[in-house]
Amino acid sequence: AKTDLATGAWKDKIVPVSYRPFDTRWTVYETNVTVHRRARATMHMLAGPNVGLCTCRQTVLPTWQHISVTNFVPDFCYVSSRTREGGYLFPLYLYVDHGDAAEDLEEMAAREEALAYGIRRRANLAAGFVEEVSGRVKLAFVGDGTGDLKKTFGPEDVFDYLYAVLHSPEYRARYAPFLRMDFPRVPVTSDRKLFAALVGLGRRLRGLHLLETAAEGGASFPVAGDNTVSAVRYTEALGRVHINDAQYFEGVPPAVWNFHVGGYQVCEKWLKDRRRRALDYDEITRYLQIVAALGETLALTSQIDTTIAAHGGWPLA
Repeated sequence: AKTDLATGAWKDKIVPVSYRPFDTRWTVYETNVTVHRRARATMHMLAGPNVGLCTCRQTVLPTWQHISVTNFVPDFCYVSSRTREGGYLFPLYLYVDHGDAAEDLEEMAAREEALAYGIRRRANLAAGFVEEVSGRVKLAFVGDGTGDLKKTFGPEDVFDYLYAVLHSPEYRARYAPFLRMDFPRVPVTSDRKLFAALVGLGRRLRGLHLLETAAEGGASFPVAGDNTVSAVRYTEALGRVHINDAQYFEGVPPAVWNFHVGGYQVCEKWLKDRRRRALDYDEITRYLQIVAALGETLALTSQIDTTIAAHGGWPLA
């Protein structure tokens, strides 16, 4: 391993990783450094533009909040580090030209056929599931990107629909016992208007959680200082998140401070992982973005339930 690394080739294999919710780090994606890479899934996040759903199969927490999104390779503990809550990655697209030699003959033949037709990636959606969605909403499926939701729908529309439903508070409460014991299952609506509305809400959530979509927020970092995170504490009455005796983020509502993804209280965890460090300008800006994104997430999750209720409520039909 030392001989291989001494060549310096590892410098070309430095990639971003989704370390924890809203927290992107870097790693050396090389067999001598990152040993358990789960390449069969993660390689598709490196082969080209992609988005992945991250969740857990079993949970021990009383409430289910174990869902997030990534466009990078995720850490195993990206959603939660608790026992029995290991993370699973579901890439939306599978790249057929990733060059993995460990595939079976049938999959290799399918890849060669796809490449012959100039297809570089395909949707990671079961054919039967696509047919069911198409039959219910009476739309034709396009194999990549999005549809117009009037005559067609695409893989990213399906992804955003799933992401919206999985963030519904009513869904989480209604199916709580099942969510704790197995992968989440999502009902498919037959209401095209509801489908389109949930796709839009899920797309907004996805953009917020990837920090690709700007959110309006009233938080600020008003006091100058050395920006060192020495102790993180929250003053609910003032909506302040203190990082040391003099400095704090202001305008953080209790619901945002208490927002969890899996086992992580996002606003607290993000800062505690930077304890004994001085926050730079980009990190301060990032934290304000996170606060704004979580605030809008709470509003959107409520809107998801309102939208479903306006189209007949649960169970979706």
